[in-house]
Amino acid sequence: MSKKASINSAVFYPSVFLIVLLVFVAAIWPQQTQSLFQTIRSWFEIQAGWLYILGVAVFLIFIIFVMVSRFGDIKLGPDHSEPDYSYKSWIAMLFSAGMGIGLMFFGVAEPVMHYMAPPDADPASIAAAKEAMKITFFHWGIHAWAIYAVVALSLAYFAYRHKLPLLPRSGLYPLIGERIYGPIGHAVDTFAVLGTMFGVATSLGFGVLQLNAGLNYLLDIPVGAGVQVALIIVITMIATLSVFSGLDKGVKRLSEVNLGLAMLLMLFVLVFGPTVVLLQSFVQNTGAYFSEIVGKTFNLYAYENKNDWLGGWTLLYWGWWISWSPFVGTFIARISRGRTIREFLVGVLFVPAAFTFLWMTVFGNTAIDAIMHHGATYLSDAVSSDVSVALFVFFEHMPLSTLLSAIGLCLVATFFITSSDSGSLVIDNLTSGGDLDAPVWQRIFWAVLEGVVAAVLLLAGGLQALQTAAIASALPFLLVMLLMCFGLFRALQDDWLKINSVQSHNTSVQFSKTNVSWEDHLDVLISHPSPQQAQSFLDDVAQPALTKVCESFVRRGISAELLNFEGRLRFVIANDEHDDFVYGLRVRAFSMASGAEAQESSDDDEFYRVEVFLEHGGQYYDVMGFTEEQILADVVTQYEKYLHYLHLSNSEYVGGASS
Repeated sequence: MSKKASINSAVFYPSVFLIVLLVFVAAIWPQQTQSLFQTIRSWFEIQAGWLYILGVAVFLIFIIFVMVSRFGDIKLGPDHSEPDYSYKSWIAMLFSAGMGIGLMFFGVAEPVMHYMAPPDADPASIAAAKEAMKITFFHWGIHAWAIYAVVALSLAYFAYRHKLPLLPRSGLYPLIGERIYGPIGHAVDTFAVLGTMFGVATSLGFGVLQLNAGLNYLLDIPVGAGVQVALIIVITMIATLSVFSGLDKGVKRLSEVNLGLAMLLMLFVLVFGPTVVLLQSFVQNTGAYFSEIVGKTFNLYAYENKNDWLGGWTLLYWGWWISWSPFVGTFIARISRGRTIREFLVGVLFVPAAFTFLWMTVFGNTAIDAIMHHGATYLSDAVSSDVSVALFVFFEHMPLSTLLSAIGLCLVATFFITSSDSGSLVIDNLTSGGDLDAPVWQRIFWAVLEGVVAAVLLLAGGLQALQTAAIASALPFLLVMLLMCFGLFRALQDDWLKINSVQSHNTSVQFSKTNVSWEDHLDVLISHPSPQQAQSFLDDVAQPALTKVCESFVRRGISAELLNFEGRLRFVIANDEHDDFVYGLRVRAFSMASGAEAQESSDDDEFYRVEVFLEHGGQYYDVMGFTEEQILADVVTQYEKYLHYLHLSNSEYVGGASS
């Protein structure tokens, strides 16, 4: 593929222009940019905070509804599809992409900061300790993953089930149809690129500050902007090398290493910390989180006027997760084909959240316990003076502190690499029109640009600039996500109606009667056909039958065609308003059952079936051995079910052609 063919110019060039423009302004006028960022942040905290809170509440309610409803049985892909990745690899990849660096940066710092300055309790009290963990769980819990799940589910559903591009624009297809390929779709994808770029840049900013702090702690390397920019350059170069390995090797393997190291670090702290207290705290923290989830979800501190606290914490996180949602959502969608919606949502919503809760309890409660009962005021002082060094100061409270700091440093670096690598993969996908095999140079370009953006914004205004960029870039995509929820609901309603009508609608018309004896039918059932026999059945029986029915539809003025591929037939009746009617036959190979006595070929360990495939996937029944009349009867029966679906969906359908 040429460079030109791999770029969607309507998204690529506006995205690059806007990103470069912002970086240029921040580099030339850093003080003015910092002042502007502060003004923007204050406006969002006061004027738009309610929209973020309400929007995230809607996302969580919507995702839980879809998960527990009948829609949960629908697959992300054809009905016959199977998952591409094992549970271990799947969980590891979505966890590393979702919030790896954040857990390293805030695992100790956030609980301690809330303990020392809680919004609703006396500082450094038992009530403050409880409140600190509830707030930390709230910020890192299922709300964050519900935001990711909205985008991931929408993209995976429309890409794998309706064959639309794996792009945010596809989520609007039920609302605007083919116009997703025009200016509206380009604008949606551009917003997604900007949100992803600044969300990843924020994460990289947190990561490089912690790397610098860790290197200073271990090797006395000075803390400063020059060192941080150098670290961004080095890590970005390593990330570009990982790009060459692609998703299945580079990102997958690094993600599994990340998860392994993180679990090792967490188990060490759990064993050598106050183990029983931590296990008790984990249970109590989780219960307290779920008992107050509704109140905290809608809490804007409207009566207490705590805009500064809300903007510095909850709004920052909601904006961060939303700005990350195109990145993490696209990434999760890419690795989730073949799972049911319920399986997908349970995995995305609860498995990473449970690990996050355990992580925050182990690190946060150990730190709070050290301050409360062991006089570790140095830890609270470190958090107050420099959040990025909190983790390494915390390890001083543990045995083998230098080794733990070294492991922590490695973990921050690998999370840094996977975030950059995954971000470049996703932005490349967004700017190449959904091309999953775009040239490597494009991913390298985006990986380098991510590093440049992180470095410039870090120099222009430190963490405040990065946080403001994340919150501001999230607002337009928040509105897009609300539309995604509405469009996805409409599409799921229609899909379930189709599946239900095909499965439950029966007719008095049965298969045509033939003179085939029961013994002949039994011979077909216990036989183990070869690929040659299956292909012969397609050529000699199925194709003439489908040719007849195709010609019959054409004579009636209905547009129909029969497509013939090697090992498969596909009869299609086009429909402009709904999915086409498709009746396909496909040869599929299966392993011989243990101990089975093959009737045709005792030396072959496989047998073949000719199975029916409709537009929404395989139907798992074999027509091998049907007569021509039985094939015709089966096609007509499936077409009657299709018409029943159109009738239930209130389409205007006349004589088999959409009006």
